[in-house]
Amino acid sequence: MAAQLDIVIPVYNEKDNILKVLGALARELKTPARVLICYDLPDDDTLPAVRDNPDVHAGLPAEFVRNHGRGAHSAVMAGFKASDAPLVVVYPADDDFNAAILDRMVTQARTGCDIVCASRFMPGGTMQGCPWLKATLVRTAAFTLHHLARLPTRDPTSGFRMFSRRVIDRIPVESTQGFCYSIELLVKTHRLGWRIAEVPARWFERTKGASRFKVLSWLPAYLRWYAYAFATTFLRRPPASVVLKPERT
Repeated sequence: MAAQLDIVIPVYNEKDNILKVLGALARELKTPARVLICYDLPDDDTLPAVRDNPDVHAGLPAEFVRNHGRGAHSAVMAGFKASDAPLVVVYPADDDFNAAILDRMVTQARTGCDIVCASRFMPGGTMQGCPWLKATLVRTAAFTLHHLARLPTRDPTSGFRMFSRRVIDRIPVESTQGFCYSIELLVKTHRLGWRIAEVPARWFERTKGASRFKVLSWLPAYLRWYAYAFATTFLRRPPASVVLKPERT
């Protein structure tokens, strides 16, 4: 059966995490899916860990996608380019506890939602163990974007998000750093008036491997899209101000 969901996982030396993640996805996910493991360099220790343990994710196809650039942003963009399923989710390489919510996200997307957010800040969600500076910035941005800029999600900065094919194919990504593409696609989708939904998700500070989230160096790039969300609401920027890519023929 053709995949209805492509799961894009950007990795950087995730041998200590990836098998637990793939195992959880294989056990919990009912939607026909495939995993796109997006890596920078051929000596990444994630690759042999997956190749040498195919039984861990039996029934869930996993493919490697080479990122010919460097870093998280380029890895995700390579995954988007390689994807062709109706739905695409960017999934954390250290998350072996949220696999069960993917089917719920798919259900929301199939009702016509173009983005489904995995939300830490709605009832049923949680964020634990986050460093204080990152937690303060994330919670402040989430509160103001939801309550003041009126974004229809309580967790607008998370990179764990499901996108429709329309979002991937039609909305150009201008960001070049980290996971800024995720908030960019969110605020552009909101300006277009396309539907956005959320489901509760859990988040725990990773215990193995190094996080690629660089909160201070990426902050200026995030602030651009933060301002964009407020401009949409208070300056009444029209949907026509979002330049879309041509539809596929």
